[in-house]
Amino acid sequence: MELWPAIDLRGGRCVRLLQGDYDRETVFGDDPVAMARRFAADGARRLHIVDLEGAKAGMPVQAELVARMVAAAGVPCQLGGGIRSVDTARAYVAAGVHRLVVGSVAIENPDLLTELAHAFPGQIVLGLDARDGKVAVRGWLETSPLGAVDVAKRHEQLPLAGIVYTDIAKDGMMAGPNLPALSEMVRAVRLPVIASGGVSNAEDIRQVAAVGAAGCIVGRALYEGSLTLAGAALAAGEQVAAAAGR
Repeated sequence: MELWPAIDLRGGRCVRLLQGDYDRETVFGDDPVAMARRFAADGARRLHIVDLEGAKAGMPVQAELVARMVAAAGVPCQLGGGIRSVDTARAYVAAGVHRLVVGSVAIENPDLLTELAHAFPGQIVLGLDARDGKVAVRGWLETSPLGAVDVAKRHEQLPLAGIVYTDIAKDGMMAGPNLPALSEMVRAVRLPVIASGGVSNAEDIRQVAAVGAAGCIVGRALYEGSLTLAGAALAAGEQVAAAAGR
């Protein structure tokens, strides 16, 4: 199972939100470029980056910072937040972003999701952030009436790289992932599913792997020290990359 260390951006800093609440923010670093470089130096094989302000605004807000992080990391990076046009996607790909996570587009403009998937085959990830099983959009500020599994099944025929499935109630809470909901998503679709939200220790990662997830995003646990990168990778069945020659 792939391990995705997460760096969430707001105001040019590394932050984590509790349950997607912009008023409950913890700052874990003032230099996201240095954080990306440190994760890679410690052996991360890939990074998950979120432009929280971009997700809220519906357009890139920290594109220049993201480009510097990608260049500094030197490992494949996937990015979410504010990607709602082909031009935006093209600019990020040109800046070196490996995969793009799009969420609100799937609800508000599914034709655009189809266009993006065919324009960038294997590089678009469907981001499904669920609150009580329903998909939240626009930086988690609004909840649609559509079920996350239903949306996933509607788009699984597209040439997508996979699905990032986040349980908002678990995100940042360090209380364990929502395994029943994750298992339902994994069983429902043929696309690889990357789990996000609630991971606090190595056993959580092993349980995510056991339900068949293709990947696991880990954020707060790495920053607060309840997980080391090496320990998280071991639990996922990976090894961290060698310091040289990654």
